[in-house]
Amino acid sequence: MDLMEMDKDEVIERFRRHDGDTGSPEIQIALLTQRIQSLTSHLQQHRKDHHSRRGLLKMVGKRRRLLRYLRNEDVQRYRALVKELGLRG
Repeated sequence: MDLMEMDKDEVIERFRRHDGDTGSPEIQIALLTQRIQSLTSHLQQHRKDHHSRRGLLKMVGKRRRLLRYLRNEDVQRYRALVKELGLRG
């Protein structure tokens, strides 16, 4: 199943590290990726929606910071997440 088709609860269930985990970097990055994909498709149809474009850029920056944090803390978790989400070409 594509990340864009999943809802928030399914994303949390898929990426959580233990029961009750809702805020680990993996979950935050996966949720941001889902929102970024959704907003990207919205902006392809509505090219002049500059307010949403600004929000998209803020989300991309936040995801980049979280990925950097995860890479510095645990490189195996970082690589697994990047592979799972299909990020970084």
